[in-house]
Amino acid sequence: MRGGGGREDEEASRKLKSMDVDKLENGGGEDGHPPRPAVKYYGWKAMPFIIGNETFEKLGTLGTSANLLVYLTQVFHMRSVDAATLLNGLNGTTSLAPIIGAFLSDAYLGRYLALAIASVASLIGMFVLTLTAGADSLHPPECGVGETCEKASSYQFAVLFLSFAFLVVGSAGIRPCSMPFGADQFDPHTESGKRGINSFFNWYYFTFTAAMLISATVIIYVQSNVSWSIGLGIPTILMFLACVLFFMGTRLYVKMTPEGSPFTSVVQVFSAALKKRSLKQPKDPKQDLFDPPHTSAIVTKLAHTDQFRCLDKAAIVASNDEVRPGGAAPTDPWRLCSVQQVEEVKCLIRIVPVWSTGIIYYVAVVQQSTYVVLSSLQSDRHLGRGGFQIPAASFTVFAMLAQTVWIPIYDRLLLPKIRKITGKDEGLTLLQRMGIGIALSTVAMVISAIVEDRRRAIALSEPTLGTTITGGAISAMSSLWMVPQLLILGLSEAFNLISQIEFYYKEIPEHMRSVAGALAFCNLALGNYLSGFLVTIVHRTTGSGSNWLAQDLNKGRLDLFYWTIAGIGVFNFIYFIICARWYRFKGTPN
Repeated sequence: MRGGGGREDEEASRKLKSMDVDKLENGGGEDGHPPRPAVKYYGWKAMPFIIGNETFEKLGTLGTSANLLVYLTQVFHMRSVDAATLLNGLNGTTSLAPIIGAFLSDAYLGRYLALAIASVASLIGMFVLTLTAGADSLHPPECGVGETCEKASSYQFAVLFLSFAFLVVGSAGIRPCSMPFGADQFDPHTESGKRGINSFFNWYYFTFTAAMLISATVIIYVQSNVSWSIGLGIPTILMFLACVLFFMGTRLYVKMTPEGSPFTSVVQVFSAALKKRSLKQPKDPKQDLFDPPHTSAIVTKLAHTDQFRCLDKAAIVASNDEVRPGGAAPTDPWRLCSVQQVEEVKCLIRIVPVWSTGIIYYVAVVQQSTYVVLSSLQSDRHLGRGGFQIPAASFTVFAMLAQTVWIPIYDRLLLPKIRKITGKDEGLTLLQRMGIGIALSTVAMVISAIVEDRRRAIALSEPTLGTTITGGAISAMSSLWMVPQLLILGLSEAFNLISQIEFYYKEIPEHMRSVAGALAFCNLALGNYLSGFLVTIVHRTTGSGSNWLAQDLNKGRLDLFYWTIAGIGVFNFIYFIICARWYRFKGTPN
């Protein structure tokens, strides 16, 4: 009887625990609210639809975006400097949009609805872009080498910009939501669910890399060598398949409801600190600041730090009526905040200087999709003695290959040896890896300047191989000389970009992690804007004389432009070292 009673007690306890978990997950049964139905996780059953959607979406958009510079100069007959400036602005906006998308997803839409809207928007954008190539009335007439090319009309540009607008909307929803939406499909409270989440991230990265490689080779080749209408039509069809797959899996998806924006708490801290700016600094933070018991099992409790003490005023209890009976919550959260809220804001502020170094860093990285493409167009792109030419926009594949090959080499071969040297499990710290990435980007710009100077010298002193459609003579120097700088840029991204994302993920408070991925895209956005601004300044400053960024690169001095970026990179590296030495990691005591 005792044994049977023990089993019954154990079974009853198990049921009670299960009920408690359901209440915690689904908000059931308390304060008179009816319990919500338990969440049913389908896990891997939903993955073919989510990963398939992500793969086809990337196949559809990445190759097209990488080849837009060639499209704008050859089909829309834009000047190279204007096309580069436009492309920098477009890439910047596309990378900045995920911040807005993350906010709308967390606060109002939810990730499923955000992805649904974004997928349809991307499809419309790709369809309209394909029309600009397929319909004769939507692009200027073709012109031969040496002919005066007709410029695009305002109407043609309007349709082109309309396609860009839809692609930006698609990026705003897909980039910040696709990865966390996939992770939502696994139960985080079970071991199988946790393993599923880890495996999903691995598959996500694998399919993302595979899609980039295919886009940068096959799709770009079709666009550049077969037909622009076919080359853009294929990605449009792939984007259509992405939408079909996504909506086919609707009944299997776990759709998390929006829980409100994490930015509200940040604004509350600044608001409360501003209202209490006239108060004196607390003498004893442990006694004078509002620090209720920490009840969250997800968010780490942060101890008080002495940085940015002006924000501590937000947690000063000016009068007893500011705290509700029991002392666990403020009467007005816009006038009184907890120490935890204040320290979370301090975490964000500490990240800003380190984050800002990424803006200047990306000025070097974005050149691989702008002036590296233009340089390759005016160099010998033949592979071997055959007639095959490497598409100009496909040179970005070398940077991708460097990232793909380096990551497993570092993780499996080098990291164990570095651990022995440094005595740390992580080998090199995140900030050390980010610094190495910045240094490598500067080295890549130096090599770019040397190679470009050599390409130009050969074009001016030796017989050329013909003329591009934009009128520039093609240098006899092999474009493969550009591979080393692209490989180094790829290594630079492997060190800096991946470390950036991990740094934000670990240092940002847990409930704000939806912002972490958006911060990296924001860096890329501002880097594109800064690059476009730099191109405009250089073009206007040198345009009256020997224009560095002339339409014909052989008449310009692109190498000096690269040297300028390298010089800026040196100052950025010094600035990063200062920021890294000042930075205090989350949870570090005073």
